[in-house]
Amino acid sequence: MRRKIHFTGKLSGLSHGIKNGVLHVLSRIGVLMKWVLFALLSGLLLGLVGSLFYYCMKYATDARETYPWLLFFLPVGGLLIVGAYRILHNEKDSGTNLVLSAIQSGEQIPLKMAPSIFIATVLTHLFGGSAGREGAALQLGGSIGNTLGRQFRFDEKDQHIMIMCGMSAAFSALFGTPMAAAVFSMEVVSVGIMHYSALVPCVISSLTAHGVALWLGIVPEQFPVSLIPDFTVKTAVQTALLAVLCAGVSVLFCIALHTFEHLYQKFFKNPYLRVAAGGIFVILLTLLVRNQDYNGAGMAVIGRCFENEVVPYAFLLKMLFTAVTLGAGFKGGEIVPSFFIGATFGCLMGNLMGLSPSLTAAIGMGAVFCGVTNCPITSLLICFELFGFEGMPYFLLSVAISYMLSGYYGLYRSQKIVYSKYKTEFINRKTH
Repeated sequence: MRRKIHFTGKLSGLSHGIKNGVLHVLSRIGVLMKWVLFALLSGLLLGLVGSLFYYCMKYATDARETYPWLLFFLPVGGLLIVGAYRILHNEKDSGTNLVLSAIQSGEQIPLKMAPSIFIATVLTHLFGGSAGREGAALQLGGSIGNTLGRQFRFDEKDQHIMIMCGMSAAFSALFGTPMAAAVFSMEVVSVGIMHYSALVPCVISSLTAHGVALWLGIVPEQFPVSLIPDFTVKTAVQTALLAVLCAGVSVLFCIALHTFEHLYQKFFKNPYLRVAAGGIFVILLTLLVRNQDYNGAGMAVIGRCFENEVVPYAFLLKMLFTAVTLGAGFKGGEIVPSFFIGATFGCLMGNLMGLSPSLTAAIGMGAVFCGVTNCPITSLLICFELFGFEGMPYFLLSVAISYMLSGYYGLYRSQKIVYSKYKTEFINRKTH
């Protein structure tokens, strides 16, 4: 009798557990369907906006290359940018830093950030400022994602996920790297932790935006890496040495950007005067180097690095051009310039070290990107998507070393280092 009661009790407990498990799964399916729906919406919308931005940027770059004299209107373009931000009451817009702050806190991202950064970045590239485009992608995505969250009355935490969804979608549409784009928005906010609650939404929005971009004819960037040698003790040591140097280059780039921003604000209090002066400085620098290789994003120069064509001091010039441009108040991103710097420096070092220059250009791109963003997983995924998997051990080693040795420097002042890079220790500090 006791055995029967005991057995019946076990069955009852098992039945209760199964019932709770089923209810738990069903409730989570509801959450899944919610995020699938809104991630698809975010991906479709940002895929369209990101694709429009891509083609506008392409038109601006083609126009400048066809009519090099447009460079001389860079100060005028700067005045238009500052004026547009003032008209929209966006003078205190801190760009990507505001997007990161919004995810960390309850701060809101105004929708007017989207048209502001869209127009300003196109003008910067049209007239020859040295900048990237991903800053605009992150701000477009964050602004539109946050607006969608507010419109559908999401709570504060779900709005943060919508911001990350938008960032992933816009990044994916522009760069054609859906894996890296999905992870980047979760990894860049707080170094040492990742917001895995946003994983499914970011993956879906990234893949959706990538699909929209492909449908609209945008071809993802890819760079062929030739002559990848066997990964031996010798090549591992050479790769480690290159990664150490790339970490130093990434720190130097961050210092240059922040220093020039400070100097501009110190000597040119008026934002109109500041941006006009910056435009003049870029024109003078361009006349000194006698070409426009360092204006705009510089994707053509990056491509030449994989054919072993590099100017030895190109990485230093790109640092200077970008710091002078962005510090003055022109708009754009710092990530594509970091690719340029990494590719040119890597190609140079490959020739000096006797390694394949196309491989070291790829290593340099991944390592410098990691050093300036503090995002090792994203850096590794970008290497795989841009260069293929064959060079995996080289990318893995170089990204790891660059992440460790770049310290607490970074492009974004709002980025938080939650856990130390050197110990299992909570530090919760902002980057330099």
